Amino acid sequence: MEKKTVSRDGTSLAYDVTGQGPAVILVSGAMSTGGTVAPLAHRLSGQCTAVVYDRRGRGESGDTAPYAVEREVEDLAALIEAVGGDAALFGVSSGGALVLRAAASGVPVRRVAVYEVPYADHLAGGAEQHARYTEDLREALGAGRRGDAVELFLRLTGLGEEMIRGARQSPMWAGMETIAPSLAYDNAVMGDGLVPRELLAAIEVPVLSVGGGASPQWMLRAARDIAEAVPRGTFRELEGQTHMVEPEVLGPVLAEFVTG
Repeated sequence: MEKKTVSRDGTSLAYDVTGQGPAVILVSGAMSTGGTVAPLAHRLSGQCTAVVYDRRGRGESGDTAPYAVEREVEDLAALIEAVGGDAALFGVSSGGALVLRAAASGVPVRRVAVYEVPYADHLAGGAEQHARYTEDLREALGAGRRGDAVELFLRLTGLGEEMIRGARQSPMWAGMETIAPSLAYDNAVMGDGLVPRELLAAIEVPVLSVGGGASPQWMLRAARDIAEAVPRGTFRELEGQTHMVEPEVLGPVLAEFVTG
């Protein structure tokens, strides 16, 4: 990351800017840094000024205790100011929950787009599952068991035990443990795990909610629910895409929305 700005609480935020045109800040999800969305930024750069950043507690950005979702909203406000005071927001997975909260709180954004925010209204016992994960995650992180925290998250995403054991042996595991404390941040951003309809109803700007046609039906339902809950919402389904959406497929859709 080549650039730095400072959030309201003094936390240093590392970010990069590429391309030209209307600005859009790309917000990554859990267990990721700004580098995760860098390929999407590259795809957007011909039509947009794409901004990627390391969320607090990750990569080259700092962190300041105690954590609160409001601090991450302030981070986005600081980034918008740093790139000229006018930007759209895009968030993937739990990063989408963050940008929706930012828009609802009055952060000055032109437009908001999200990809598959994993709200679970439509799952039987979705709220209970989220509550169990929250408690188990708090216990693991409180005891310093970062590897166990990563395992909890991987199970939550549906990864099988054999694949989790393989992941523990991979070169990437050490990096995953490094940012494991930020799992609590994403969990807080997700609230109770259900679609926050009252919060979404307060968003005044246009919102594009996108889902992948090859993703589980509950994720598509969540994407539709978001579009229906905001006053100016639109839903798009990308045929053949999963939660790991391809930048070449999402890029044109997002660029059209940001520049519209």
